[in-house]
Amino acid sequence: MKAPPRRLPRILVANRGEIAVRIIRAARELGLEAIQAYSEADRDSLAVHLADESICIGPAPSSQSYLKGDLMIAAARAAKADAIHPGYGFLSENAAFARACEEANIAFIGPPARAIALMGDKAIARRMAATAGVPIIPGSPGIVPDARTARESAALIGYPVLLKAAAGGGGRGMRVARNPDELPDRFTDAAREAQAAFGNGGIYVEKFLERVRHVEIQVLSDGQTVLHLGERDCSIQRRNQKLVEESPSPGLDEAMRARMGDAAVRICHEIDYRSAGTIEFILDAASDAFYFMEMNTRVQVEHPVSEVVTGVDIVKAQIRLAQGEPLPVTQEKVRLTGHAIECRINAEDPACDFAPSPGQVRGLRLPGGPGIRIDSHLFEGYRIPPYYDSLIAKVIAWGQDREEAIARMRRALSETRIEGVQTTIPFHTRLLEDARFRAGDVHTRFVEDKLMRIA
Repeated sequence: MKAPPRRLPRILVANRGEIAVRIIRAARELGLEAIQAYSEADRDSLAVHLADESICIGPAPSSQSYLKGDLMIAAARAAKADAIHPGYGFLSENAAFARACEEANIAFIGPPARAIALMGDKAIARRMAATAGVPIIPGSPGIVPDARTARESAALIGYPVLLKAAAGGGGRGMRVARNPDELPDRFTDAAREAQAAFGNGGIYVEKFLERVRHVEIQVLSDGQTVLHLGERDCSIQRRNQKLVEESPSPGLDEAMRARMGDAAVRICHEIDYRSAGTIEFILDAASDAFYFMEMNTRVQVEHPVSEVVTGVDIVKAQIRLAQGEPLPVTQEKVRLTGHAIECRINAEDPACDFAPSPGQVRGLRLPGGPGIRIDSHLFEGYRIPPYYDSLIAKVIAWGQDREEAIARMRRALSETRIEGVQTTIPFHTRLLEDARFRAGDVHTRFVEDKLMRIA
């Protein structure tokens, strides 16, 4: 059901880093006020400086600040905020938090709690996708309670199998078992990591497909109409963590794009979705088949590549949809123009197995020029705290075609200087020089297979 119109003049930003800055800027452009919720470690952050107001919600550890839903709601009430934007990560896919916002008469800038709950349990999400007529990877019918049951499911599915957290995402709580002997330890590791990351150690089993692409469809829904903004190829990953994203995918043609977009729309209708979201698929290029993997009921880190090729501001759309406004465009008017690539710049040392590299930014020069966009919360003198995700900037390059986008990205990375900490810029530079990457011949194991050479 479509939400009734409701203006949201004051928005609490319940996140940090570059996405907090992104939300503040979107709110400002819509003529709305942004209140930044921050931990003690982020007291001097760019988001705090840019916001209309700011309010401290607790100590540095996220478990005592950004993950505390009751503190966020208390902060929203104290600031007289009309809405909360959760960004990505932290509370963004917490159905209980979304429900608590609704009960407090504070708009949650995201989907309804029911949709978050349905798609947040990956086993249930698979069943919903199947009900919508979308192909799913062969797997267990639901959560497996122990390693013995997991082995029974794996025997039916066939090795290798993926042991996957039923809750959460972002590559956590996932292990591959290639034979029955490996499975017990892999199951224990996946369940332990899932419990620590999401407070839910539930695991299900699915067939692990080798050499596949990770392709996702960006969706927007006003509760009645659903449209998709094309796809993003997120196949360049390391340990299930995305490193590079691009749109359109070099592995799709128009017919496959239409099929995957239609599948994503059907899933959204099946769960009465509203707001922005992403349907993630595995694409088996060898068989020209795709399978539903999961849905992220939030804005994605990589949303800028879809924005620059479609001209649709996804964060503004989230806010407008939460206010009960209609979709910004119709499906017929969505066109992918040119090509966009995003490189995630992390404060990590590629030469030391990508170890985190927090510290003070002693010098900073960010790139510019035609086709370059930077989403970042960095400034000279900023101290990158050790408590959170290591993402410090996203460099997005647009070109008339993929070749020009790659050329502009290479130029942008060569212009970038971030002194005082190690970053993943050298990794990206070498990746962009790789002949197979430049040809678009990649898969989700590409980095692991070539890591020694390009890192």
